[in-house]
Formats: sequence, structure tokens, C-alpha cells
Amino acid sequence: MTHADERYLEAKRTVDDRALDRRVRDRLLDTLPSDTQIVEAGAGTGATVPRLLDWGVRSGTYRGVDRNAAIVDRARALRRTELDGDPVDGGFRVDDLAVRFEQGDALEAFDGEQADLVVAQAFFDLVPVEAALDAFAAALGSGGLVYAPITFDGETVFQPSHPADDAVIAAYHDHIDGTPGRDVHAGRRLLDRCRERAGDLLAAGASDWIVRPMDGAYPADEQQFLATILSFVADAVSDVPGSDDWLRTRRRQLDEGTLTYVAHGYDVLYRVA
Repeated sequence: MTHADERYLEAKRTVDDRALDRRVRDRLLDTLPSDTQIVEAGAGTGATVPRLLDWGVRSGTYRGVDRNAAIVDRARALRRTELDGDPVDGGFRVDDLAVRFEQGDALEAFDGEQADLVVAQAFFDLVPVEAALDAFAAALGSGGLVYAPITFDGETVFQPSHPADDAVIAAYHDHIDGTPGRDVHAGRRLLDRCRERAGDLLAAGASDWIVRPMDGAYPADEQQFLATILSFVADAVSDVPGSDDWLRTRRRQLDEGTLTYVAHGYDVLYRVA
């Protein structure tokens, strides 16, 4: 993990907080048992933990797994410091919530866990949807929940408009679809699979990333977040006619505080049979 990776993951916390669908979140909190056993797939720097605490989830256990060992190390340090956690074996404790982070493959790490909740934020668009649902069902006890917020669903907008927008965004989405296991329309695929399976689709809502300047400046560290998004696009569109001018223009607009970005996603709450 580089410093830029960590900074991006931390910078998107405020973007994520705005995007989350409150109705889906409230249904989740109404359905969770007390003393909740939680696992998270693709935990990153562990930003879900302070969010859960803010939502009133303060007892039980949380185990976050990420395949990047360096990110796991940073999650341990960042979240324990931020939350003033008391050290315990393998992690730390805040109030009655025991927290630990581990390196591993989230599609294998939770088999047989018997958890109450799997959190998979911005995760289902990175892996095969059906395989992930199978893995998470195996990690849950009867009636356990899968909470999958901010699952990308193939709509990307940059404003102001540019003549190369259609070509650049199409190439960017094709690049995502061309990556093994990924699906640019993962959000709608996830909704379809949840409806077809034996469990219950409890709630769904839109969760769009929207980053825009306010009085010529971006809130928090969201300029860095948006700069990273542009680097993701740049990696995918090098052969697209007009992409060089598109990238120059977008980076200038970012520096000037005039660039707006929208990415459409879904929040999904599913209960296994």
C-alpha cells in the first residue's frame, strides 16, 4: 500500500457518508440483534467501525478482512487511535464492541462464521456477484444479513460537459467489465440475484457518489479523492481519441475547483434464508 492508497481510502469517507441511503441504513439497524456479530469484506482502512459506533452499534464483535496486509496494518493503527480503543488480544475494544482486522481473502475467510451481519461496502463490483453471495451466505447464521452499500451500477458523470465524455466513459466502463470478476452493472445484478435467491431483499436504495466544489473548493480531502478517480479513468482510456485533452481539461478543472463528479450506486440489504 502506498500513502496515496491510504489517503484515497480516508478521503472517500465523507463522500461515502453522504452517499449512504438512510432508509436502508435504518432498516439494517432495526433488524440487527443486540450484541451483534459483524464481519466486513474488503474492510480497507476500517472506516466502517466509527460509522457503526456513530449508529449506536456498540456491543458484540467486528472482524474486518482485507487482502492487502499493509492496509490491514494501517486500519489497526488508525482506528484504534481515532477511537481511543483499549487493546485486547488481536485487536481493541470500544465500549462493548471488540474490533479486529485481518489479512485474507474475504470470499474464503468467513466460511462457517455464523455471523449476524456481513458488510460489503463498494465490494460487489469487484468480485463475481453470485460467488460473493454464496460465500457470505456460508458466513451467516440463519436469518443473517448482507449489507452491501455503494455498489457501483455503471453510471458515471463529469461536469462541465466535454466533447469526449461519451467515448472516455464508455472506455472506462469497458475497462471495468474487462477485468476478471468485475461487472460495471454490479448493483442491478446484485438486486436481481437477491430477488432470485431463497432469502429476502429487505431494502434497496440509491447511493450516489457526488463530489462537487463549494465556492471554488472541495470539502474535507475530496479533491484528492477526485484526483484518484481521474487516475483510474486515465489508466483505462489511453487509446481513446480525445482522451488526452479530456484528462488535461478535467485536471485543470479539478485544480480550479469547477469539476463535479457523480457515480451511481445502490445500497442493498438482504437476509439469507
